[in-house]
Amino acid sequence: MPQPDLPPAATHAPMRLATTIRPYDWGSVTALPELFGTEPTGQPQAELWMGAHPAAPSTAGGTPLDELIARDPAGTLGERSAARFGPALPYLLKVLAIARPLSLQVHPTTEQAAAGFADETARGIPLDDFARTYKDASHKPEMVCAITPFHGLCGFRSPAATADLIDRLGVPALRPWLGTLRTQEPGQALRTVFAEMLGEASRPLRDQVERALLDTEDGDLAPYAAIARACPGDPGVVAALLLHHVNLLPGQALYLGAGVPHAYLGGIGVEIMANSDNVLRCGLTTKHIDVPELMRVVDFTPGDPHRVRPESGGQGEHRYRPPAPEFALTRYDLTGDAPYELAGGVPQIVVCIEGEAQLGAALTLRPGQSAFIPASAPSTRLTGKGTTFGALPGG
Repeated sequence: MPQPDLPPAATHAPMRLATTIRPYDWGSVTALPELFGTEPTGQPQAELWMGAHPAAPSTAGGTPLDELIARDPAGTLGERSAARFGPALPYLLKVLAIARPLSLQVHPTTEQAAAGFADETARGIPLDDFARTYKDASHKPEMVCAITPFHGLCGFRSPAATADLIDRLGVPALRPWLGTLRTQEPGQALRTVFAEMLGEASRPLRDQVERALLDTEDGDLAPYAAIARACPGDPGVVAALLLHHVNLLPGQALYLGAGVPHAYLGGIGVEIMANSDNVLRCGLTTKHIDVPELMRVVDFTPGDPHRVRPESGGQGEHRYRPPAPEFALTRYDLTGDAPYELAGGVPQIVVCIEGEAQLGAALTLRPGQSAFIPASAPSTRLTGKGTTFGALPGG
């Protein structure tokens, strides 16, 4: 049934969005209802999506946002964004509510995504097929900003430090991997051990490691023991030991570029990413796993997690600017005093997390509610009391 047209003036003013919550099995049943003051459904509520991704586009006035943008790319996106990223919103905004580990995963570069998408399309694999790896032709850099205490795995620890950590499990059969981690070139050592950890031949050793994790009282190993309890028998349990464990306090943010292995483990956060759904998985999931392709995409360079420290834009305004051209994020701690002016000329999504936010004179947002501000809208005044996030293209 055709969707009703929005009145012409609606594309020049903030528009309330109707959004979708994705019920992935790792999601919390209660966290988003408690945060937003809504009734639980009894099912997991994992991700609140805000944007124009074709898998679950938000709607404005009954019209899917991707359709609204396609009708008037210059007006909705602005000439600069439309010229740079094409006639599509370049980012996707989410609120995550994590009760159990997400998959151990990695995202491709633009070139890898384009090649993989073209290959699977040429082979006739439907987009909704369980075995489909590449859902689109885009890369998927992302950033998460914690709303509550939040933690996850991100990037490879140095091989020597990892050897020291897992040696504390007291499993003699780990000695070959410990030797590799301590003696080989770091990238090659990680590639070799990671591949072997995921291989079927290592199942007996993985079982020993898992039992040792469940028995350990070592605090540094506690996050990995929790993964073992949540995902018994999964190859990703042992592979996770190669990755940094990262804790974020509310307001702290973490950026994940192409090739960086990661898995979020718990907490509520606002996530922003390039407008893509390309995820390659190797464990901690019931979804499609493609280890050979993941091994081709992973960056085995060890390094510290990329924390994004916000810049102050004035009282209560915190600007997160990661090295991704598709997106940026701003947190507004509204106090009811001086308003914020959201400049026109760029496509923005604003979501209220706590309290109440007022966009202009006509649109009020309460927790969990969001709005799209098209580029053609003039500067928009943001007022209220509480916490609000704004998404826009990067610089």
